[in-house]
This record gives sequence, structure tokens and C-alpha cells, in this order.
Amino acid sequence: MKKLIYLLLLVLSGSFIASFLVACDEDEDCSATTRQRMWCGVYRMSEGETPRAVKDTIPLLTVKAFGTDSTLVNKQEKVSLLDLPLRYTEESTVFVFTYSDTEKDTIKVKHTNSPYFISLDCGYQMRQLISEVSHTKHRLDSIHLSRNDANNNGTENIKLFYKR
Repeated sequence: MKKLIYLLLLVLSGSFIASFLVACDEDEDCSATTRQRMWCGVYRMSEGETPRAVKDTIPLLTVKAFGTDSTLVNKQEKVSLLDLPLRYTEESTVFVFTYSDTEKDTIKVKHTNSPYFISLDCGYQMRQLISEVSHTKHRLDSIHLSRNDANNNGTENIKLFYKR
């Protein structure tokens, strides 16, 4: 009789644990919580009577976050698109673009950081809106801010125009 009671308790507790685990396993998609990034396309202006933006590449590029020891891009070749993280703890982020031992440009991005709640399972995300971009002009000619919200879907935020 005791064995039957133990067996019954074991079966009931097993099905309780299984139903508890299934109930806690929600199919919440937390992909929205991946870190938002600033997406940068590389361009040059075409020559001719009606210049237009043409996709381009940077032959060799290293990108570091100024004031840190973080290397975000390390000697990458033929760069045509960059995704760069913006700082959560500051309202501006400075990047140092190094093309060679002697050529560098600095890009300063001003942005606002606003935390927003996604869900209990996914937690919070930081919404970052770019308000202004400034830069040095060694190899970089100009920057066009085309979309101000940092994102995780590859939508271009700024166009980097290089001299030819």
C-alpha cells in the first residue's frame, strides 16, 4: 500500500512540475531587447553634371570608442556598412576612425537615451535618438543624418561621405 501511495505521489508531482514548467515557458520574443546600434553607410559623390550619392567602401578601417579601450572595428577591409553602439551612460559618443598610421577622423554623435519597458520577461530597452553628428574632415568630407533612431534591424542612420 505504501508503494502505491509513493508511486501515486511521484506521478502527481511529476505532472505538476511538468505543467509548471510549460506554464512558465512563454514564447515571448525578446529580440527587441538586442542592443540598438547606429548604422552608417559609406558613400562618395559621383562626378559629372548631376552629382549623386554612390555606395563606396573604405579600404581599411579601425574604429575605437574615444575615452575607452574598446576597439569596435579592427583593421577591417572594404567596409561599406558599419553598426556602432552608442553609449548608455552619456548623451554623446565619440568614435575615432583610423584609416592608416597617419590618417584619422573623429565623429561625435549627440543622442538622447530613454529607457522603456518591454515586458517582465524581456525587461527594459534603451531607446536612443541621434540629434546631431559632427566630425573632422581629414578623409571624411561630410555626414548626412538620414534617420535619428538607433535600431537593431540594419536601417541606415547616417551616410558617411568620403573625399575622392
